[in-house]
Amino acid sequence: MQQLAQRVVEHRMFEYFIIGIILLSAVLIGLETSEEMLADYGHWITWGNRLVLGIFIIEAALKIYAVAPRLKLYFGSGWNLFDFTIIVLALLPSTGELAMLARLARLLRVLRLITAIPELRLIVATLMRSIPSMGNIMLLMGVIFYIYAVAGQQLFHEHDPVHWRNLGISLLTLFRIVTLEDWTDVMYTAMEMNVYSWIYFVSFVVLGTFVIINLFIAVVINNLEEAKQERLASLRQPPSRDGLIKELEQTQAALQKLQKQLQDTRSD
Repeated sequence: MQQLAQRVVEHRMFEYFIIGIILLSAVLIGLETSEEMLADYGHWITWGNRLVLGIFIIEAALKIYAVAPRLKLYFGSGWNLFDFTIIVLALLPSTGELAMLARLARLLRVLRLITAIPELRLIVATLMRSIPSMGNIMLLMGVIFYIYAVAGQQLFHEHDPVHWRNLGISLLTLFRIVTLEDWTDVMYTAMEMNVYSWIYFVSFVVLGTFVIINLFIAVVINNLEEAKQERLASLRQPPSRDGLIKELEQTQAALQKLQKQLQDTRSD
């Protein structure tokens, strides 16, 4: 039975089935935002949510049973812990003080798409390992923002106090510029005071938008490549001692069964 459970949870069709259930859960959560749908089909939506939760509980139970008694193989995985936590939170009562928390827990079920699809897990792992390098880039970006904010406040606060009256507003204006959201309007207002003000804005856009954002992209791509290499290396790892023992036991059982069949054939 344990081997059957292991084959089921590792089967490709089981993975597709769970992905389909997650998508169904997302649809049900979206329907709950419509008062008309709740009024007409609230009963069916409630039972649909219960069905989804029940399937998730069965999935977790099968995965735990497949590795029992070595539960560390299940709970040692961060992705499995994430799935298990979502299930526990979803079991909270949806009435009283915990009603809001229960609704948010149902919303978290959509995030299970990340754990169900290996490619999404790889992307999330890449983003997580990119955080330290991104911190250095954010520090560089902060220095550039601070220098340009102080310079902008000193240069343009009298002519355009709406955008440059103090350091905080200047930083907010620079954030608007770096997102390229109507930044030319701010530049043209400054150019009414001095025609060469465009140098300030163009240089900041080049540094803040093109250079810094490309640095972010480069860090993510580099870490994505490293994550892919580590994943390939893990797939090439030799089988563990427990795995070899399990394969030997299966082989011995198959040989004994074959030997018994041969003896039966000779006796006939």
